[in-house]
Amino acid sequence: MTDPLLSHNDPSEHHRHDSLDDTIEYCIGDFGWMQFLQTTLVSIAWFFDAQQVFISVFTDAEPKWSCNSSTSSLDMTFCGNKSNVCQLPKDSWSWDFPAHTSIISEWSLECAGSIVMGLPASSFFLGCLAGGFALATLADSNLGRKNMLVLSCLVMSVSGMFTSFSTNVWMYSGLRFLSGLGRSTIGTCALVLSAERVGKRWREKVGIIGFIYFTLGFLSLPAMAFMLKGSSWRLMYIWTCSPAIIYSLFAYFLVRESPRWLFIKGKKDEFAATVRSIASPVHESNLTKSFIGRCIQWPEEIKPQETDIYAAMKILLKKRWALRQLLAIMVVGFGIGMIYYGMPLGLANLSFDLYLSVTLNAVSEFPASLITFVLIGKLNRKVSVLGLSMLSGICSVACVLVSRKGLQIGLELVSFFSSCAAFNVVLIYTLELFPTCVRNSAVSMVRQALVVGGVISPVLVAAGRKKGFMSYGVFGVTVSFCSLFVSCLPETRGKKLCDTMEEEEHNEV
Repeated sequence: MTDPLLSHNDPSEHHRHDSLDDTIEYCIGDFGWMQFLQTTLVSIAWFFDAQQVFISVFTDAEPKWSCNSSTSSLDMTFCGNKSNVCQLPKDSWSWDFPAHTSIISEWSLECAGSIVMGLPASSFFLGCLAGGFALATLADSNLGRKNMLVLSCLVMSVSGMFTSFSTNVWMYSGLRFLSGLGRSTIGTCALVLSAERVGKRWREKVGIIGFIYFTLGFLSLPAMAFMLKGSSWRLMYIWTCSPAIIYSLFAYFLVRESPRWLFIKGKKDEFAATVRSIASPVHESNLTKSFIGRCIQWPEEIKPQETDIYAAMKILLKKRWALRQLLAIMVVGFGIGMIYYGMPLGLANLSFDLYLSVTLNAVSEFPASLITFVLIGKLNRKVSVLGLSMLSGICSVACVLVSRKGLQIGLELVSFFSSCAAFNVVLIYTLELFPTCVRNSAVSMVRQALVVGGVISPVLVAAGRKKGFMSYGVFGVTVSFCSLFVSCLPETRGKKLCDTMEEEEHNEV
């Protein structure tokens, strides 16, 4: 049964909008309160995502230790001249806080190798990597953006809750892997879902709202860790995962699916209902199903009953131009991911207060997001990614070559700020490079490249505790080299979003 036509005298009904972009521009109009509410609900997922990404900065940190005052003066002198507790007798030193404040002290991992000490954080990123490859295409095929977002957030938070009951580093690492597996598609789905529900004017900017929530999530960790100072590391997981579980339930009932995905899948009734729910008040009364059916040309070649969950990936791999662009942007993403995820994890290696340095890093994400929000419409994507990555790399290398504490943390902050901005721009760039039918899969693959850098960085950070250049030095060299691959990509600033591979190819001609 079709909806009755509520208005028969709207002059716009006499015009057909063959492009979905044109239809969305007409139907949705400006960025109204309903779109703001929906974008905010989706973007909150980034908050919980950031908490699980960087929580190991505190839970897996090596605590401060001191020489025992009860030892002899000779032993005290010997103890004071050593910086590595593994070179000291066990009874000559002790942790400054209770052992349960960190997994390192609770499970006596202080003398374990860099691989074991970096295993939990690397396991989390390995989970992100595995989940990205295994689950990413579900958002383009069967589940859609919204359901995939809810499922990912729920798996991440439930796994994180169980992590608080770990009894050894192996169980802990396994649960971190599961948490990363769930988390793998949160950012991708949130970014794509936000961008696909607005018109061209706001498409570049709504993703920045998610980045701001990611920054808030990161910033909440040092505040939470400071309040729980001296308490068990397990409380960090409980306090971050409980709200995330509640959010998942709210998101399932309140968030609407992407109209572009519904269009591509031929779900006409749901498409009409979704567009009406987020339309501007000026057009809402005219947006009946019959009106929408006359305004756009539905894609004949896309079958709603298609069940191959890897269809989007096959399309990407089959088209040579798409594969070339995907590989190039993934190499760029790998370099950015290594320095973006690695620098906060390596803050404990610097001679600076951990709580203050993490707070400064989290705060530096705000101007990175705000500058991207304000300037994204004016920035050329290629020049921005290359310039920001190079600046980040140079400052990262310089960070280990200077000895002054103030200058060192200043260079680190500039490097991290630049990597944050590059991270933001490269995700928006990827959105614009690929059409709707493969967009979520393409963005997810780039995020997996970012995560591969995250997998390697904890091991380099652990090695950097003894050899400083192994962390920040390697980060800087890698991101500088990888950023050069952006020269293989086309510029996308001001380009309209395409929905099919054929449309994308036609526009490139």
